[in-house]
Amino acid sequence: MTPRTDSGPDDEAPPRANGLLVFLATGVGLFMAGLDNLVITVALPSIQRDLDTDIAGLGWITNAYTLTFAVFLFIAAVVGDRLGRRTVYLTGLGLFTAASAVAALADSVSVLVAARALQGLGAAMIVPLSLTLLVTGVTRRRRGLAIAGWSMMSGIAVALGPFVGGVIVEFGDWPMIFWVNVPIGLALLPVAAFSLRESYGPATRMDPVGLIMVGLGMLGVVYGLILTTAEGWASPMVLLSLAGGAAVLLALTVWERRASSPMLPPRLFRSRGFTLANLVALLVTCGMFGVVFLLTQYLQNVLGYEPLSAGVRTLPWTLAPVVIAPLTAPLADRFGTRPFMVLGTLLQGLALVWFALTVDVGTPYAMLVPGLLAAGVGMGVFFALIARQVLAFVNDRDEGLASGVNNALREIGVVAGVALLVAVFAASGSLATPEEFVAGFVPALWVGAGIVSAAALVAALTPPEPRDGSAGSEEQGDRAERARTAAS
Repeated sequence: MTPRTDSGPDDEAPPRANGLLVFLATGVGLFMAGLDNLVITVALPSIQRDLDTDIAGLGWITNAYTLTFAVFLFIAAVVGDRLGRRTVYLTGLGLFTAASAVAALADSVSVLVAARALQGLGAAMIVPLSLTLLVTGVTRRRRGLAIAGWSMMSGIAVALGPFVGGVIVEFGDWPMIFWVNVPIGLALLPVAAFSLRESYGPATRMDPVGLIMVGLGMLGVVYGLILTTAEGWASPMVLLSLAGGAAVLLALTVWERRASSPMLPPRLFRSRGFTLANLVALLVTCGMFGVVFLLTQYLQNVLGYEPLSAGVRTLPWTLAPVVIAPLTAPLADRFGTRPFMVLGTLLQGLALVWFALTVDVGTPYAMLVPGLLAAGVGMGVFFALIARQVLAFVNDRDEGLASGVNNALREIGVVAGVALLVAVFAASGSLATPEEFVAGFVPALWVGAGIVSAAALVAALTPPEPRDGSAGSEEQGDRAERARTAAS
């Protein structure tokens, strides 16, 4: 059987719609999925009162989404390559919309947790495939700008989550957080069905053993990281879950070398650029989003701002990428991505150093603004280019897999960052008083700054983006592996 192949806008099959419509169909779906990662955090007190639950129930309302999202990100990318990326994307969009309606109607914690898990599964289908569908739906000349726009939507959605949640809770009630997705999803489905054309990866056969292994491995790692917040890093359950997940993922690398139709081709990680770019993504999300989690609590629990007021005061951070991200694509076209990736990571690291030196019980908000702006500019540069840099080191046929790997690692970074920095916070401070919060927050900031500084070093060691748009020096290895696969 002849493998189905991708055909981009510069190949034989033309785009079904103009680039703006393709960006709308993919970008809005991505924004919804990213927003729901954190939008619920400020509504948890209202949910606790209405559904009469405890802290464990509230934790699972948040974690159910994170768990299914992280576990199924890469699996959805693989299934999309085999069954059709447009088909899986539309299925995810429909599932996310339906699950949002169920969450809005939930009258118990168990129903809400189940709906959040289905939302996470739908989001896992949306996020990696939205990028692949976007880059195959625009001309190569516009690809850099399209990826920058996609990345901006992703970063802004996560950063604006607490602010949007605060606005909704301030003027409405918590079900509105989920109801708002329903009309948007219903309107977006026909737009996506019309504007997106079907595309496939090079392989036609599934790797069921690989799918099961990656699912179990990701489940063990992510579940273990989630448990650390409540159980601590020394908990036997945490250690068993992390060790088991890591062991399965290690076994996966051995299996994929022998599989006739590998789900995760080893050729991807033979590229130093691909591997290092993904490591940068993992480190930045680990360092920065652990801080975001604590910073929103600092503004409320220490400085005394209400949820909406606290969200407004994060706008220098969250809105700066809106201005910066569109400027990065033409600059990266001229000078390459590497210098700007170094700049973006350095700015984020410096922002965390600034916070570590200035936060206190009575710190004026004006003292935080330079750090917020530096973090926002750095995040705008970083998120606009990280997906582009990762895709630059793979062939067009592997873009779906590369997107799945990158998004899965970024989500692991978010979960690991929150778990690690909360542990650092708890070792030196607590939520009991503003003074104790600051005592824990400052060490967490220094750890976050160290992690992001390490990301800047790795970014500097990443090879320059191939200027011809090819996957670089791995092409000969790719041809050899294609020949081996065809022979088998």
